[in-house]
Amino acid sequence: MSDAPSLPPEPIPGARLFFSLDPAVTHLNHGSFGTVPITVQRAQQRLRDETETNPQRFYTVGLTDRLTHARRFLAAFLGADPEGTALVGNATTGAAVVLQSLGLESGDEVLSTDHGYGAVAFAVERECRRTGAVARTVSVPLTSSDEEIVEIIRTGLRPGRTKLLIVDQITSPTARLFPVEAIVAVAREFGVPVFVDAAHAPGMLPVEVDRIGADFWVGNLHKWAYAPRGTAVLVVAPRWRARIEPLVVSWEQPTGFPLNVEYQATLDYSGWLAAPVGIFTLRNLGVDRVRAHNAALAAYGQRVVGAALGLGPADLLDPGGPTVSMRLLPLPEGVAATFPDALALRQRAADTLNADIFVTPWNDRGWLRLSAQVYNRAEEYDRLAESLPGLIAT
Repeated sequence: MSDAPSLPPEPIPGARLFFSLDPAVTHLNHGSFGTVPITVQRAQQRLRDETETNPQRFYTVGLTDRLTHARRFLAAFLGADPEGTALVGNATTGAAVVLQSLGLESGDEVLSTDHGYGAVAFAVERECRRTGAVARTVSVPLTSSDEEIVEIIRTGLRPGRTKLLIVDQITSPTARLFPVEAIVAVAREFGVPVFVDAAHAPGMLPVEVDRIGADFWVGNLHKWAYAPRGTAVLVVAPRWRARIEPLVVSWEQPTGFPLNVEYQATLDYSGWLAAPVGIFTLRNLGVDRVRAHNAALAAYGQRVVGAALGLGPADLLDPGGPTVSMRLLPLPEGVAATFPDALALRQRAADTLNADIFVTPWNDRGWLRLSAQVYNRAEEYDRLAESLPGLIAT
């Protein structure tokens, strides 16, 4: 049951001025693409200007040192070993790197839950087709407790056959916080390596990656940590680092992980180098204050929109954590139950309400995932509550 407050949190003074969002649009889907603060945009543009002023100097004098410096800063923020951390484009890139480095064979299996991200599932299916391994999924009911989640996964593990377990720290389709540290501990009992897809964790949660103990952990910084899009980190446990191979071979291949994964010739590195400015911006606003505001506002939005949809308290699912800045609402039966229908509803909301929302099917039902960020206001969720039932009915 949700603990959504009856009143929204007080806005953080001046926070909206950090962003260049179109004020005519209600932006309630921060979880999908993030929003880059103006300070970070300017830092990235300065780096692009530097590149074009003297491309040869930018790419040949000190670039790897600058990447290493940015990586160390970001790893420290996440509580990760910088020697085992590589900058990558996004969480799905990190998943692809890990999957193709495992050396899967016929008879092996990769185990996931039904809360996983679709593109990661596609990557698993492709690697299994290539190697003869098997992709298997266990179902985790939305109302499962942390203990029940751990037990479901324990039951699904097959020692000797399960070569990788993939779990989400915060699930994308269902905004559920998984007990990843406990899951990793159980998998270790069976000798099964774990890949934690933490796409939404950096910035939203007070993460200590090394404490989780996963073999592989990947997180996007362009969602909740205010980095430019295309910025993520892949953290690899010591015993796996020598086995990690990049998706594309570059001149840093002899150096090994992490530079062999990071360096990709004339890639645009400006986003990665500007990413620390996103952390500075978050700290300037107040990390704890931002997290508390966002979680409380998402809970408020869930309550008012849920009431407008006729949902009772039992329908307002609690994601299981006090700092989760996304909330989930079930849509009426038959609404947005397929991907085409979900995309059509998103587009109707954009066209008729000037509102960007996230709607997705999961387990044969349509769901609305509400995000909250410091640029949002309670009245935006109030307006959605007023207009969404009519939009659904059309």
